[in-house]
Amino acid sequence: PTLGGALRQWSSRPENLGARSELLRALHTLKGSARLAGAMRLGEMAHRMETAVEQIDTETVAAADIEPLLVNFDALQASFDALRATGAEPAVPAAEHGQDAQVVQSAPTPGLSQPLAPPVALRAPLGAAPAPAPLRAAGGHSVRVRSQLLDRLVNQAGEVMIARSRLDVRMSQLRSSLTDLSGNLERLRQQLRDIEVQAESQMQSRLALSKDMAAGFDPLEFDRFTRVQELTRMMAESVNDVATVQRNMQRAMEDAEDDLIAQGRQARELQRDLLRTRMVEFEGISERLYAVVRQASKETGKQIKLDISGGSIEMDRGVLDRMTPAFEHLLRNCVGHGIEEPETRAAAGKAPVGSISIDLRHEGNDVSVAFRDDGAGLNIARIRDKAVAQGLIAPDAQLSDGEAANLIFMPGFSTASEITGLSGRGIGMDVVRSEVNALGGRIETSTEAGKGTSFRMVLPLTTAVTQVVMLRAGNLTIGVPANLVEIVRRSSGTELDAAYASHTFSDGLEDLPFYWAGALLQSSSRSTEVTGKSRPVVILRSASQRIAMHVDEVLGNQEVVVKNLGPQLSRLPGLAGMSVLASGTVVLIYNPVALATVYGDQVRAATHAPAVDQAGAVVAAEGGMPAASLLVPVQQVPLILVVDDSITVRRVTQRLLQREGYRVALAADGLQALERLQEERPAVVLSDIEMPRMDGFDLARNIRSDAALQDLPIIMITSRIAQKHRDHAMELGVNHYLGKPYSDEELMSLVRHYASLNTEAVTA
Repeated sequence: PTLGGALRQWSSRPENLGARSELLRALHTLKGSARLAGAMRLGEMAHRMETAVEQIDTETVAAADIEPLLVNFDALQASFDALRATGAEPAVPAAEHGQDAQVVQSAPTPGLSQPLAPPVALRAPLGAAPAPAPLRAAGGHSVRVRSQLLDRLVNQAGEVMIARSRLDVRMSQLRSSLTDLSGNLERLRQQLRDIEVQAESQMQSRLALSKDMAAGFDPLEFDRFTRVQELTRMMAESVNDVATVQRNMQRAMEDAEDDLIAQGRQARELQRDLLRTRMVEFEGISERLYAVVRQASKETGKQIKLDISGGSIEMDRGVLDRMTPAFEHLLRNCVGHGIEEPETRAAAGKAPVGSISIDLRHEGNDVSVAFRDDGAGLNIARIRDKAVAQGLIAPDAQLSDGEAANLIFMPGFSTASEITGLSGRGIGMDVVRSEVNALGGRIETSTEAGKGTSFRMVLPLTTAVTQVVMLRAGNLTIGVPANLVEIVRRSSGTELDAAYASHTFSDGLEDLPFYWAGALLQSSSRSTEVTGKSRPVVILRSASQRIAMHVDEVLGNQEVVVKNLGPQLSRLPGLAGMSVLASGTVVLIYNPVALATVYGDQVRAATHAPAVDQAGAVVAAEGGMPAASLLVPVQQVPLILVVDDSITVRRVTQRLLQREGYRVALAADGLQALERLQEERPAVVLSDIEMPRMDGFDLARNIRSDAALQDLPIIMITSRIAQKHRDHAMELGVNHYLGKPYSDEELMSLVRHYASLNTEAVTA
């Protein structure tokens, strides 16, 4: 890097003798170190280059005199790379046995099928030039670590974080159970006091009845030791013992939570430090990019200089390795398509030497990499003509300049008039976009006629850990990279109906393409949930594309450890990765904008159906067809109302029903159940009999006396299994009477039966 930097500085300003001196010092150090390490050919090449530098007259030096040194440097770099990769020097070309080799063909640059994969070296390999000590260098020894081992350590740290997240879930469940235990303990104390009061009143009553029969004995002596009083005192002792256990569990829980917080902090620091070891400076590939531009300039006969700013920014080695071939394609594209011929530039009043710049900067948890050239810019008219000729767009299609510019990313698209070594085959730019999308990033294109083109990529600093927004569409839960989410809006049912009808959604700035998340995922054509006064619409942005997506629920942000998709799934459109949640559930991470790009037209055609308002009425679609002929049945997830005074019974029944895919409403007694019935009519009511305030019999009587609810199915679930209770329930109009204990299969069979009847009634 020192050699390359000094050589470029001297080439850009030949009068800069300080750069020349730094170049000679670096060459002299490399020559001596290489020979000392036994890399004789590398040392000889450094010696010849040193001689060539000294032979250049510093009084009359020009940039053209320094250009051959850049070719020599490419050969030197190629020899060093081969030595580092194999440990052996390549055979000496015949040209080196005679005079000083002024031009040595550099090694071919790998294409996209051959990504650069340098080893993670924390110590300079044998034969390398000692790099200048950076300002932020720290003392201490360094070690060399295999990249595979480092990747495995990062994955294991991710598994530790997932396991810790599961522990957090288990601890919250344990805390909830402990809270329930505290509540039950308090109720048990109250019930014990009630029993003691009842026993005392019975004792006083017995005393009054037995005044004349207690000759010689105080009745209190006998009643004090009745069996009931003995039991109440034993129960009081048991309650105190349980309370002691509960207090001990509470203290242990608090200590465990403190330890988990400390352990979580240490695990995050460990993961952060491990990820930091995978970070490498962008400068690590700068020499390769300079060589690509020099080689492409030589092939095209153009004079081009490359400037890199922000090269000290660090990126994940995996991201950089994967994107390096894409960077090379962009540079070749800038040289082949962007920069004009020297004569053309001179005629346009431009400097004969073209300029390409690469600017890097941080953007939150991402890094922006912008490639800019000062060429002619994209020929929008020619792009449109080629797109029509290749059948990519219709002849009468109306495209904005931005949409036309995005056509260069289509597979097989090229505006070159002939095939050369750099361009004309229609490959490269489509691969660039697919690589960016596969990493969860985005690419933006801007162009100005006569002034140049800019390609700006926003890439994640690391792909090992990322922030995602969890979204639910029906029964599907997916993750979306947080950097794609602009805003989450709450929209009314009327606004959504209009959006479904027009396939557009206005965010106040522009009309965005509108999609239902389930349709993009090919799981459902439309949301079936109609709850609440407003529903969420997520505004997503990837590069210059923005879409609006309706979801049933936004579940919040999570930091997840991204798992490798593997070769089977890595090329699926829109699929950016997968992760394992704290619950153990595997969740897929999607880029909905990419899904809309691939499946948008198909989704719009499939969802051209009438809107359904909150009351379930069908709104006629445009086109003159009657609404009845366009009816698409909306099958809403059935709601089950569970009424029981026992919190344990309510929760067990709720979990059973939710596991089977039903929505569940809960009520602690009959009065609360009547309030729930005013909010939404369920498919069936599951009710206990003995409850405070209003029992199950009174609840059934109220339901049957209500004209709107009189046909609502009721299933009684109770421990009162006497025939007289069963007969009374049937007289009140109860549909089924289940005695405890009952089988889950029997209950679910009845629920499924009544839920299907409810669905058929709604459809009709």
